[in-house]
Amino acid sequence: MAVTQQEIESRLWDAADELRVAMSEAQYSSVMFPLIFWKFLSDSWDHQHQQFLIENEDLLEGLSAEEAREIEYRDYQSFEIPLIYRDTVQERRASWSSILATVTQPGLGKRVRASLQAIETANPDKFSRIFGSMTWTSEEVLSREVLAAVMQAMDRVPEMHEGNMSHDVLGGAYEYLLKRFSDGSGTRAGQFFTPREVVELIVELLDPHNFESVYDPACGSGGMLIASANLLKARAKRGYTLKLYGQEAVADTAGVARMNLFMHNLTQFQVEVGDTLKDPRFKKPDGSIAQFDVIVANPPYSLKWKPWTRDPRAIGAVAPQASADWAFVQHMIASMDPKNGRAGVVLPHGVLFRGGQEAIIRQRVLDDDLLEAVIGLPANLFYNTTIPTAILVFRATGTKAPERQRGVLFIDASTRFAKAKNRNVLTDANIADTVTAYHSKFDADGNPVDPDGEGGLAARFAPTTEIVANGYDLNIGRYINQAAAEQEELGTLIDAYNLARAERQRVEQRMLSVLAKAGIEGFDE
Repeated sequence: MAVTQQEIESRLWDAADELRVAMSEAQYSSVMFPLIFWKFLSDSWDHQHQQFLIENEDLLEGLSAEEAREIEYRDYQSFEIPLIYRDTVQERRASWSSILATVTQPGLGKRVRASLQAIETANPDKFSRIFGSMTWTSEEVLSREVLAAVMQAMDRVPEMHEGNMSHDVLGGAYEYLLKRFSDGSGTRAGQFFTPREVVELIVELLDPHNFESVYDPACGSGGMLIASANLLKARAKRGYTLKLYGQEAVADTAGVARMNLFMHNLTQFQVEVGDTLKDPRFKKPDGSIAQFDVIVANPPYSLKWKPWTRDPRAIGAVAPQASADWAFVQHMIASMDPKNGRAGVVLPHGVLFRGGQEAIIRQRVLDDDLLEAVIGLPANLFYNTTIPTAILVFRATGTKAPERQRGVLFIDASTRFAKAKNRNVLTDANIADTVTAYHSKFDADGNPVDPDGEGGLAARFAPTTEIVANGYDLNIGRYINQAAAEQEELGTLIDAYNLARAERQRVEQRMLSVLAKAGIEGFDE
């Protein structure tokens, strides 16, 4: 009987629910994802091992153990599940089923840790540090009784190998838990999980193709990389041909991303651990920043950082210490392939109008004609903030379509959402409407040639000359009258008020001067 998506998701959540007596829901992921991946690897290895034994029954009688092992790992296994506690009475395979048989014995956490570490050591090219810090294997953090209960509940999940369930089901179950943990953990979730509908929108806009490279410099749980492959698969193309790259500052989160990619049957990937701004891990042989076809990111907003002193990525200026938003953009621009590179990033509206160093960077980016589009999103889409955000789309120098050169497309999608329990969400229709607006043609005044009726999104293509006249301000409300005023940040409104007030005072002074010269008195100055 085929395993349904709902069945595996329900049983995995039952296992996670056993943790409620030991930790908060925000901490579930640190335990559940390593256990799920361990079970997946063990079930897959056991399945292939049984296939090897069945198909080579006659041959095995004349082979030594070493000869049999060589054939099995050459023709059947793609990774190793080694033995632990070798040459002792405790020797056993580091597999899920082997350790599960010992759940009633003392030292369960130590055996689990030894198994996970052994798998990492035996497969350094694939699984180095993939299980994270494993602090939860300590009896002080998670008692044997609770860990045993979690494992026993998870063992009720059907065998997790491709002979029993598809990678679509496996990957979907992993994604289900990512979202479930994020829904329950509030702002903590923002550090590794971007709502999948936002991810899908960015990937749709950037439109990856077969054999291209996709890079996320703040990859979190790897959702944007996976969505890129899924988009090609949905279009009957070959998502597995994409070369996927990610960097993540938090080691445990990077492990979650790597497990997520494996569970989705994506193997052409490289996820590195490190601070992308301080220590970018993907470089060319000459030491310069590596370049990719597609760059996607939802970096931490307004992150305080140590600014660069000398770095070729710092075009225009260096982003201020109080906010690394534009530093991430500069890194993404440096990472774009010069012939085909495009990038999409989600950032708060402040990047559109803030002054100082950011204004200088913004001017350089616009003068170099790198920015293609600014798309205003609804408020309260994310787990870690309620503020409205925007997607900025960039293209490598000279690669914009001719009709998009020397200008920026503005789209107001701020009112397109559905209300969910804890936050707003984008529906499939919302995503489709935004993508349609992005691909629209525009007349000489920058208005859509074929507006999508009254229900279409407000959009306008503004020439660079108009943006320059506005002081390089990219606030969407300056270019689309329909943009909701409440979406503008307070700083923008204050700036606008001060400008209007100064202009009014200037006009009043001129009027009073003219009246006084004409001998008309009685007005208060």
